[in-house]
Amino acid sequence: MDMFLSQFLNVEIIGQALPLLLRGLGVTAQLCLAVVPLGLIGGLLIALVCLSKHRAIRWPAFVLVDFFRAVPPLVLLIFIYAGLPFIGIRPSPFMAVCIAFLLNTGSYYGEIYRAGIDSIGKGQWEAARSTGLTTTQTLVYVVIPQAVRNVLPDLVSNTVEVVKLTSIASVVALPELLYSADMARSLTYNPSPIVAAAVIYLILLWPCVRLLSRLEHRVAR
Repeated sequence: MDMFLSQFLNVEIIGQALPLLLRGLGVTAQLCLAVVPLGLIGGLLIALVCLSKHRAIRWPAFVLVDFFRAVPPLVLLIFIYAGLPFIGIRPSPFMAVCIAFLLNTGSYYGEIYRAGIDSIGKGQWEAARSTGLTTTQTLVYVVIPQAVRNVLPDLVSNTVEVVKLTSIASVVALPELLYSADMARSLTYNPSPIVAAAVIYLILLWPCVRLLSRLEHRVAR
């Protein structure tokens, strides 16, 4: 038991690594504040394009959405960060992560939004139009608010996954929480900083998971 504690829950080593972990947590927070809004806004735009009445616009959008959902986000990130420099484009690690997450998570958010908009009956559109609202006003003031409410649990669930997925930013040397924990591990030759990082993720995401459960129960009722 003592050997287990000294290897995985070494309080002294965790204390030494804590400043580095907190700096990594700050970078993770900045990353989440960038990629989550990008995914939400980009996903809504993607959903609206996929719902277009023009096949020339709708079908290419479907193909791109399926492509970016199928490609592993890690592969996409490495391609953007390491592949684009060959054509003269050199994104920073932070920018590469933002682009990769916009393409990948935006596609998932887009499908969620599209399902929500499809769940709104045609009668809602007709009733709103009969009051004098334009198509755009009907979409903004009537359809989208109801659609978001219908798929809110899915949006929250996907957001939790996005936050967890930010850990892949470590592969492009972005000093987020996991990267910082791994650096501390390599300096101390002890995995306790990795365990500490896992606990930090748990503390951050547990409230979101509980909120998701409550939303799912509320929608079910």
